Amino acid sequence: MQITLDRDAILKPLMLVSGAIERKHTLPILSNVLINVSEGSLSLTGTDLEVEMVAASQIDDINQEGAITVPAKKLLDICRSLPDGCQLNIRVENDSLILQSGKSRFSLSTLPATEYPNLESWEGDIEFQIERQQLRKLLDATQFSMANQDVRYYLNGMSFEVEGQTLRTVATDGHRLALATYQLNNAVAEQRQVIIPRKGVLEIMRLLESDDTLVTVQMGTNHIRLVDNHYVFTSKLVDGRFPDYRRVIPRNGDKFITADKDDLRAAFNRASILSNEKFRGVRLNVTNGELQITANNPEQEQAEESVGIQYAGPDIEIGFNVSYILDVLGNIKEEQVVITLIDGNSSALIEAEQNKDAMYVVMPMRL
Repeated sequence: MQITLDRDAILKPLMLVSGAIERKHTLPILSNVLINVSEGSLSLTGTDLEVEMVAASQIDDINQEGAITVPAKKLLDICRSLPDGCQLNIRVENDSLILQSGKSRFSLSTLPATEYPNLESWEGDIEFQIERQQLRKLLDATQFSMANQDVRYYLNGMSFEVEGQTLRTVATDGHRLALATYQLNNAVAEQRQVIIPRKGVLEIMRLLESDDTLVTVQMGTNHIRLVDNHYVFTSKLVDGRFPDYRRVIPRNGDKFITADKDDLRAAFNRASILSNEKFRGVRLNVTNGELQITANNPEQEQAEESVGIQYAGPDIEIGFNVSYILDVLGNIKEEQVVITLIDGNSSALIEAEQNKDAMYVVMPMRL
């Protein structure tokens, strides 16, 4: 393999694929990036056996085609450190990759491309297109509720469901739940629900730009794939059954609290300072026109906050983990929020007053 190219022609795809590569791995080759040069194109692949990222760029000066793997982080650091606009000459020589630019010369160790693992080729049986910003918004609205290293492995990810024209993302860690929906332009023939692993979700969010460019989503039995103009991202799916989230959403709440989101968020933030660092509990006392928030800690310190609300109903006392409430308020973009309650022992349903595309459920806690 021997090519000459601009620094950006390799740096941009290298930065894209680096997120899929684990730096510490039992298999040394998984710390490498696969470089493949053929038919006027430079293709880079990174994988950790759970997710796979392929990015490519067109190059004109190819003296010899070929494929090789080299340490990804070292190659990325070298390319980043070289000056903007410089030319790179890359060739393979005696089991080493030689990179030269101006007066700089680097020799990197290699491993054969034939040993590089790749996710098995597959055909997605469901395919649809969605704007990048809309997909990002769906993931943004729910990802904070994913579990992290829970023994219930199916919670360590996000439910991704398509039904007719409705695309739905759901995440829960057993204590709170986030659900967001979006209406696709065209209906999908078959209903499908899959679980994208946590790393896959975070990697997709890193890749997606906030614009109206269309991205293609392909769903198979064991994989999900995003096909963009600049990359192809594939993730294995979690083999498990996601909980029936519809049963968790409280449907018969008859007590509605309407409040300014920023006022609520500021009050909960201040109260959280003196909450128990381990349990993070705060007590809410709801009366006509007023929400009182109280926090205590083992040092006998106390915070009290009062927020004006729209509420007409019986007095309610209920406790919540303040971190969960703040996470929800931080993800709602509208000015007014509505908290729906049944009683002091039931979960709260939190939504924006106008936009019902996302809803959040937070379980109460005993204080």
